[in-house]
Amino acid sequence: MSIFQNIRQWASRIKRDAVTLWFAYRHPGTPWFAKALAAFVVAYALSPIDLIPDFIPVLGYLDDALLLPGLIWLNIRLIPAGVLEECRVRADAWMKEQGAKPRSIAGAVLVLAIWIAVGVALWAWFNTLN
Repeated sequence: MSIFQNIRQWASRIKRDAVTLWFAYRHPGTPWFAKALAAFVVAYALSPIDLIPDFIPVLGYLDDALLLPGLIWLNIRLIPAGVLEECRVRADAWMKEQGAKPRSIAGAVLVLAIWIAVGVALWAWFNTLN
């Protein structure tokens, strides 16, 4: 198997696991702390807007390559095995039927809120320099 096939499979598992967390968030068997983290991870993973835009060299892909997979990995570890398996089956079926992952408006709002907060903080900081 070539390295490109391995990368493609890894990326497809990340997409599937993001949808898995979407189902796990709604599952009654998921512990509250895993639900709390899943709410954040799903909102961010399914957001149509990146926290760090991809056009920024190196940093633009950092969240896609390290931050998001790390958060998904951590969240997957917090979910009971039976719940995780059931949610993975539902995610596979959903992705097969829909052909794509869902979009999260809440994630887009979260990213925009972070951008606005950083902008306000920078503006306040620059005003204290004058």
